[in-house]
Amino acid sequence: MKTLKNLFDGLLPPQPGAANEEHALQLATAVMLVEVMRADTSFHAGERAAVLTALCDKFALSEDEANCLTELAEQEAKAASDWFGFTSRINANFEMPQKLRMIEHMWHVAYADGHLSEHERHVLWRIADLLHIPQGAYIHARMRAQAAAGLSD
Repeated sequence: MKTLKNLFDGLLPPQPGAANEEHALQLATAVMLVEVMRADTSFHAGERAAVLTALCDKFALSEDEANCLTELAEQEAKAASDWFGFTSRINANFEMPQKLRMIEHMWHVAYADGHLSEHERHVLWRIADLLHIPQGAYIHARMRAQAAAGLSD
């Protein structure tokens, strides 16, 4: 795990190379997921579990790798002054279906504690806007995540 952390620590500023770019993309994605988890005032273990599940699903990471990446993402999220650097990396590397899947994962994080706060809704809307997600696709991703959580509006 220390080797993985050292690799992620060396990401900013980005180094040339496909492996470093993949790790930087993983970190950017993890930061966006963590931002949803941090959006409301209460912490729920289900939100962190949803972040880990999303990272394992999106990047085929082991549980240990996803934990390490999440910890690093939490540090990066606290230190970041904006989201543009993260979303621009995602926009440059993900096609629309990949971004839509990411937004759906973010909705799963938001609904993991059984309710959606206004701040979570706002964070998701801002990130979706920065990722150029069409309104209809954004709403459908929300509806799928809401149904999966067994909740209604």
